[in-house]
Amino acid sequence: MKRILGRSGIEVPAVGMGCWAIGGPMTMGGVEGGWGIVDDAESTRAIHAALEHGAGFFDTAANYGAGHSERVLGQALQGRRDQVVIATKVGHKVDEAGKRVDYYGATEADSDVAAHLRADLESSLRRLQTDYVDVYLLHAWGLSIERALEARDVFEDLVKEGKVRTYGWSTDRTDAVAAFSTGPGCGVLEQELNVFTGNAELTALAEKLNLGNLARAPLGMGVLTGKITPETRFRDGDVRQKVEWFPGIKDGRANQEWLDGLESIRGILTSNGRTLAQGALAWIWGRSPNTVPIPGFRTVAQVEENANAMEFGPLTPDQMAEIDRILER
Repeated sequence: MKRILGRSGIEVPAVGMGCWAIGGPMTMGGVEGGWGIVDDAESTRAIHAALEHGAGFFDTAANYGAGHSERVLGQALQGRRDQVVIATKVGHKVDEAGKRVDYYGATEADSDVAAHLRADLESSLRRLQTDYVDVYLLHAWGLSIERALEARDVFEDLVKEGKVRTYGWSTDRTDAVAAFSTGPGCGVLEQELNVFTGNAELTALAEKLNLGNLARAPLGMGVLTGKITPETRFRDGDVRQKVEWFPGIKDGRANQEWLDGLESIRGILTSNGRTLAQGALAWIWGRSPNTVPIPGFRTVAQVEENANAMEFGPLTPDQMAEIDRILER
């Protein structure tokens, strides 16, 4: 199962592999920003499993593990670069040794990404052990549009030079994407999107402008897998212990409204033998022809489950409508 990343023309597997969790511990602005201790050997096996299951599209970022995610991915893909599509992100000052990530500037809105973009790309390329990236994403959600447009000019130059095939912005702000995507080399956006949350206006904009729509948190940071209960407690170093910006988790626990809603649509999501996670991915595909979910992974088993969702394809229009009816929206 394949999809095209909008006007970029880049063909990818219909599901990508999100590489945040394999980055390991880090702090972001002094706050925990990782998913806890990782096993690099298992991460490598999981990356190879993705290739074996036809899911060779990987979404990482310079700040995931303060560079560690890119390093693990780059090492695992040696000799296989022509078999994969790699997306990575820029927008933060990365201190690899200190496992620390910060904004360029006092606030995210005023972060001067443009001044550092070229050097940061070169650092990412070294860690990834490649000479180009397929998708390069601006990774500062609240950056002012003025600052973003300064960066966009550099992105355009990088496309012309062949170091980047296409670029976009990872943000949930429709006005920001509308302004940023006017560059001819811009072919994608990345937004938070799952069965319970997402910016419908931004999804419509992606279709209107023919932008690939990368869906982050398609499994709700694990809440939509059915493996997290009201009693679940996240381990030390897991960003979910204290995450405040994600509606699916409150005070370190799964949002009970989400768990109740998930139970109400369980039968639809698990139709035809799907797991809950596979059904949540199928909903993303049914939402728009431009969407490509990028669920995170830490293990081979997670990769196999997510990749195998492609065998079932999207939910039907009737199933999508029934979910809307049940959830009263």
